[in-house]
Amino acid sequence: MRILVVGAGAVGGYFGGRLLEKGIDVTFLVRERRKRELEERGLVIRSVHGDAVLKPNLMVAGERAEPFDVVIFSSKAYHLAGAIADAAPYIGETTMILPLLNGIAHMDALWEAFGRGNVLGGLCFIETTLNEKGEIVQTSSSHDVRFGEWTGGRTERTKALESLFVGANARFRLSERIAADMWNKYLFIATMSGVTTLFRAPIGPIRSGEYGHVIIDRLLGEIKTIMQAHGAPITDEMAERQRVQLEQIAPTMKSSMQRDMEKGQLIEADHLQGYLLLLAKRYGIQAPLLETVYHNLKIYEASRTAGE
Repeated sequence: MRILVVGAGAVGGYFGGRLLEKGIDVTFLVRERRKRELEERGLVIRSVHGDAVLKPNLMVAGERAEPFDVVIFSSKAYHLAGAIADAAPYIGETTMILPLLNGIAHMDALWEAFGRGNVLGGLCFIETTLNEKGEIVQTSSSHDVRFGEWTGGRTERTKALESLFVGANARFRLSERIAADMWNKYLFIATMSGVTTLFRAPIGPIRSGEYGHVIIDRLLGEIKTIMQAHGAPITDEMAERQRVQLEQIAPTMKSSMQRDMEKGQLIEADHLQGYLLLLAKRYGIQAPLLETVYHNLKIYEASRTAGE
């Protein structure tokens, strides 16, 4: 199979690099600047799971190429529209599209662009970033991808992907309930990013404060209620597991959105918390704490824009 990874950033570059390292036919669709950087230095991975320096196949939007068998989207949500436009010429009738974004709203955009039949469900668990040299730095034990048919079960094409990924230096797992997996992660991410950005602190100091547990539980409860009203496959038991995970993760843990804010970068406020509030309005649900979180994020975005 021929795989196209749209972008070569911290997520796509890492997982695409691990597949390339295995010997899979991987091409990265990148911007001119990133292309020059990778041509000069290679795709460099610095990881607790082993370093790698790779020479990847590279292309920029507009170059001619036959449709790929698999296209992996791993951009931030605010870059998705551009990524879809860039990748569209390389997606054929049988191309499998594997998104590794947070949240759910991107599924609508991908379905609209390419049809439901082409788009798999997918998610990843990883802590990774690009350093000043453009190297991919990965520091935690988690480097996991889950993928599967949005409608569930196992199909010939997802079993073929499962076989292709075996042996890569990352954990690729075929899920028969990927929609539930994605909503579960969304519940965790929206809560975790919500409280850490609201208080500008890692999860530990938030939990240890007098009202920390109450605030975390209340935000998670609001989000769970919205998701369940929308018909998402989120049970009370699943939500409780996410609450326990928020209790148990390392006290120094920050959300990626919080780290982006600390760097003065763009954030996915509309894609994550904003999308949930649109659903809340649709179903007449009051979510005052989620509104507070979102308002805080929008103030950050406004101040960031004013400072540019």
